[in-house]
Parts: sequence; C-alpha cells; structure tokens
Amino acid sequence: MPQSAWSAKRERQYQHIKQGLKSRGKSEDLAEEIAARTVNKERAQHGESKTASRSSVKDASPGHRGGKRSHSGEGGRTFEQLYNEARQRGIKGRSGMNKQQLLKALSH
Repeated sequence: MPQSAWSAKRERQYQHIKQGLKSRGKSEDLAEEIAARTVNKERAQHGESKTASRSSVKDASPGHRGGKRSHSGEGGRTFEQLYNEARQRGIKGRSGMNKQQLLKALSH
C-alpha cells in the first residue's frame, strides 16, 4: 500500500514494519494495513501530511507506545479511539460509557 506522497524514508519504514509483522506470522493484508497505519501516523505527527486526525497527532507515537496498550494481547485501543468510533456509528449513550462498555457496544 505504498503511497506516492511518502518519502523514501517512509517507504523503507513501511517495508521494514511489514516484513517484521509477516515474520511474526501476520497475514500479508494485515501486515500491509498495520504498516500503512503506522507510517501515516508517524507522518501526521511530524507534520508531513495535509490532513491528520486529532487522535493521530496528540497520541503517543507508535515507536514510543510499543506494546503499552496490549494488556491482553495486541490491538488495545484507547478510550478516545473507541469513543470516536462509537460517535461515528451513532451509538446512543456513549458519553456515559466506560472503555469496557464501549468495547461491548462496538462489538455488536
């Protein structure tokens, strides 16, 4: 999923992340998606993209975050990310929900 807007450095970063994920047993499609999201987030945080979401810019960088949110495996999303997805889906009562309740509501 390399993009024409990416610099040579970002392209190398994408390939490196993708290969690392594939070597850990991830499928080709999932490895590409994760690598592209990681590179795009890095670009947003460094002012290299024209548009960037607030959560991409304000959140910890993927390199710094490492596995800090993977309390019970990979893929732990923040409360803010879950809340934003609930808002996009139009889930009622989301403002009074905690993280676990948002996860449950989004899984339906």
